[in-house]
Amino acid sequence: MPTNGQIINKAATIETGSITSGLLNPEQARKFIQMTFEATNLGPLVRHEMRQAKTGEVDKIGIARRILRKKTENVDDGYRAGVETDQIEYATTAVRLPWEITEETLRENIEGQNFETIVTNLMTTQLGIDMEDLYLNGDEDTPTSDPDHDFLYVNDGWIKQLKNGGHVVDASSESEMSLDLYYKTLQQIPNKYNNGKLRWLMSPFRRQKWELFLLNKVVNNGGIVPESIYNSPASIPSVPCPSLDDGTIILTDPKNLIVVNTYGMQIRKTTEGKEAIMQDKRFYVIHLDFDTIIEELDATAIITGLK
Repeated sequence: MPTNGQIINKAATIETGSITSGLLNPEQARKFIQMTFEATNLGPLVRHEMRQAKTGEVDKIGIARRILRKKTENVDDGYRAGVETDQIEYATTAVRLPWEITEETLRENIEGQNFETIVTNLMTTQLGIDMEDLYLNGDEDTPTSDPDHDFLYVNDGWIKQLKNGGHVVDASSESEMSLDLYYKTLQQIPNKYNNGKLRWLMSPFRRQKWELFLLNKVVNNGGIVPESIYNSPASIPSVPCPSLDDGTIILTDPKNLIVVNTYGMQIRKTTEGKEAIMQDKRFYVIHLDFDTIIEELDATAIITGLK
């Protein structure tokens, strides 16, 4: 199997359908996408689906509750437990990350030719961070006046989907955080999903502010706050997500959040062509596509408007 460094496309600009070099095979695509997921705290926890088609469906398979029945010897009462199936539609959006390095930089940098590898690794890490940001905050209705419009309008993220179909708890009227708010939010999710897999997703600052709130209670009122309450309100662990804004907390099983990618991922590098020669540069670009979907909106809750 060729290495990523050997997968170089040196052809002139041609249509995507005719490209045979510069493409990752399925195994390489999985490894590279895994690298981007590992760049964040949330990335390794969510569910990843690799598909070949850019649009399609992800299957949901489940069973009902209380399906056990009494047995009567030598009698078949005709009862059969059923399987519930459904599909979630997805439609991936293509994105790219281009960059350039001058040959002079490679010659004069203290890292020498290793500088190219260092920059590529940095780009990979930042790609993972940016992708998580889009997974959460993407909004196709972002106004053009927003300075981040070109980034955010790429696709609708989980937060928008949660606000439109999940259980929303508006905390804008709350003067401060409280343990009651966590339990109120947890109560919005049916008990069948409260199975030990739920996680609070919040920004690092929000997590630290919760810690400060508890410490102030101890200082002002005395007593002791159990250590578990700091990191696991309502006995549910919290996961710090820097891409989340400080006024939002999400409650769900991370595996309920799905990222769909296709195998058509491309990593390209060229040192040839008129621009490369005249500008003495190397050109790089990563192409991929993705969509974010939620398997079960009823198993989600989101707190908004926190101060």
